[in-house]
Order: sequence, then structure tokens, then C-alpha cells
Amino acid sequence: MRRFVVAALGGTLAGILATTQIAGPLLAQDSADNASVYEQLDLFGDIFERIRSQYVEEVDEGDLIEAAINGMLTSLDPHSSYLSPDDAAQMRLQTRGEFGGLGIEVTQEEGFVKVVSPIDGTPASEAGIEAGDFITHVDGESVLGLTLDEAVDMMRGPVGSEIIITIAREGETEPFDVSIIRDTIKLTAVRSRTEGDSIVLRVTTFNDQTTPNLEEGIAEQIDAAGGIDNINGLVLDLRNNPGGLLTQAIRVSDAFLEKGEIVSTRGRFVEDGERFNATPGDLMQGKPIVVLINGGSASASEIVAGALKDHRRAIVVGTKSFGKGSVQTVMPLRGEGAMRLTTARYYTPSGRSIQALGVSPDIIVEQPRRQPQTEEEEERRTRSEADLRGSLGNDSLSEDEIRQIEEDRAVAEASAQLREDDYQLAYAIDILKGLSALGPQE
Repeated sequence: MRRFVVAALGGTLAGILATTQIAGPLLAQDSADNASVYEQLDLFGDIFERIRSQYVEEVDEGDLIEAAINGMLTSLDPHSSYLSPDDAAQMRLQTRGEFGGLGIEVTQEEGFVKVVSPIDGTPASEAGIEAGDFITHVDGESVLGLTLDEAVDMMRGPVGSEIIITIAREGETEPFDVSIIRDTIKLTAVRSRTEGDSIVLRVTTFNDQTTPNLEEGIAEQIDAAGGIDNINGLVLDLRNNPGGLLTQAIRVSDAFLEKGEIVSTRGRFVEDGERFNATPGDLMQGKPIVVLINGGSASASEIVAGALKDHRRAIVVGTKSFGKGSVQTVMPLRGEGAMRLTTARYYTPSGRSIQALGVSPDIIVEQPRRQPQTEEEEERRTRSEADLRGSLGNDSLSEDEIRQIEEDRAVAEASAQLREDDYQLAYAIDILKGLSALGPQE
């Protein structure tokens, strides 16, 4: 018995020694890391004190600290940043759908401000700003070397005031100036209309209004058509939609899916991951859907396009999307400021991250730049047999037949005009027409 107790004590002692031998280096490493961090913080304090006491001009200590915090966050990725109390209040207004500015969503690339997308119906959109444009100067001052928040601050100003931004655009040999009058931006999250037998939903942003607007728009168009049986499908237009709230992207996707995963997020730690699934109910009752995207479709737009594509619920048409596959969490800070921090990546139902890759369309359709036609070309395009002098008439048709021909011609002319005005949308509607002609697919 005594030998057993000694053996047990010996085993315990060996276990303690083994644990000490393993844990010792780990604790030492952890202690060394902490010491290094404290040394760096001491260095920061030294630099701060020297700037405060020896800089050539008196500095605002609060501004120095805010700049240091923002520098720390912006060094992580283009979407993490510090929000001052004013910026945080502006962001809260924007998610409710009304704010002051030019009406563009921007990011930063190679030191310049890059337009993700102009927002429909805003001063920037009306001035001809396009997705992919680079803003190099604001009122003659270069934005090179500024943080994104600093560049955005330069573009802010009183409603009604003029701003001149210098644009570098692919395909243009020289940068050019664009004059814009600042205005209050009131976002209409969803605009709905019917083209022929197709419902067209133009979704411009994902804010608190998006899902209610979408549900109301679909209901109105179905009612105006006399029922869902008179509708051949839906075009969900997400072009130049810079994104917005993740919750709204999930709800919009859910509106057309009966079941299955919509999107998942994966953070630094496995336990932080989330998965969002669809609930029963499809607002379009199985009718075909075409989703339109382009290089200005980002973030929440890509979640919707990716979910509907992976579930084969929609055909995605257009050009590759922007490729913002990260999730930002806004964390309130003391003093009414906030921190926007990238906390996760999101993945489509097939398990694919679109970060920096974007969503690829099922059918790539470029939007051609419109070329102005000469009067001679326009006249040649519209001339027909009936315009020729002395042409024969057609007396073999009844009035009803003539009326039907004229109605069909009006529909064809409207389609041709839409093709000139918006080639991608016309292409999407043609797809719905073709699917409708095939009849229900089992």
C-alpha cells in the first residue's frame, strides 16, 4: 500500500513537472508578447506627448487621438473606420433612407476614391457619374494620400452648394471636371413598374424601407395586371446598388425562396459563424426571375444575387459584381462615436466567398454606350414601304385585323425603344418572354 501511495505521488510530481515544462515556455512567450505591446503603447504615449508639446503649431489633443484611432482601423482594410459623433449620426440617418450629400457610394483604391455606384435620382447620378469612376480632385484639391473619411468630408457641404470633382474614367484619355449641386438625398429603396407582362423591380439600396417597399411594389403590379397569372416573371434590377443592411438582404432573398440557406457568415472564431435560412413563401409564386447586376452591385446586392443563383431560383444577367464579401459591425463608443469593424466574411449557399471575386452572371451582357445617330441614319431606320410615293395599299384586312397589327407594332416599337434605352433590361425581359413561351417547367 505504501509503495502504491509513493508511486501515485511520483506520478503526480512527474505530471506537475511535465506541465511546468510545457506551460513554462508558453507563459514566457505570452509575457514577452504583453511586454512588447506595453512598450509599443509607451512609444505611442511618447510620440503623442512630443507632438502635443513640440509641434510647430498648437494641436487639438482630441483630434490627434481620433486620427490615431482611425489610422489604426483603416490600416486593417478599406471598410473599417472610426466614426466621429457627427459621422455616426449621419450613418444612422442613411440607414433610414434620408441624408445630405452627392448620392454616391465610394471606396478607396490605389490612394484614389473609387465610385462603387451612383444612387438613382441623386445629383451624382444626374451629373453622369458612373460606377468605376475615380475621383482624383475635389474643388481642385487632390485626394491622393487622404483617408477615405477625409476625402468624403471634402465632398460634404451645405445643401444647395456647388462642388467640382475631377473624374478619371476608363476609356477617357484625360481626367475631366464635373459640377454637382449638393442636395438632400432621399432614397426610394424600391421602384416598381410593369414592362409588357414582366414586373421590373429597381432596388437602389438595402435600408429599413427595402423589404416593405418590395412587397408593396410586387402586390401593386400583380393587382394592376389582374392577377399573377397575367405576369410572366420578375426582373430584379440590382445594378449600381452599393448594398446596405445584411438583414434586408436576407429578407429580400427570403421573399423568393421557399427553403434552404441564404447566406452564412464566418468570423475569426468558429463559434462566431452564423447561418441564415429561408422560410416558406415566395412572393412570385414560382414565376421566373432574372436578376440584373453590374460592377456597381456590391455587398447586400451580391448576397441576394448569389443566393438566388445558387438555388437556381433566378438567372443572373449582366456583368461581374463588385466583390465586397465582408461584414462590418458598427459598435457604439463612448462620446456618441462609433467604430465600424470588419468582423466576418459572408458565403453564398454553395459555400463560396465572393470577396474580391464578385458574383459572375449566368449570361454576360454588357451595357453598350449609346452612340448618337445622325438625322440621315434615323430617317433610314424608320422608312418603310408605306412611305414610298405611289405605294400600293392593303385592302384585304378587316378593321379588327388592322387594329391588332397596330397594337402588335406598338408593342414591338416599345421593346425596340427599351433596347436602345437599356439593353441589359431589354435582354432580361426577352429571357422572361422566352421562358413564358415554353410554358411551365416540371
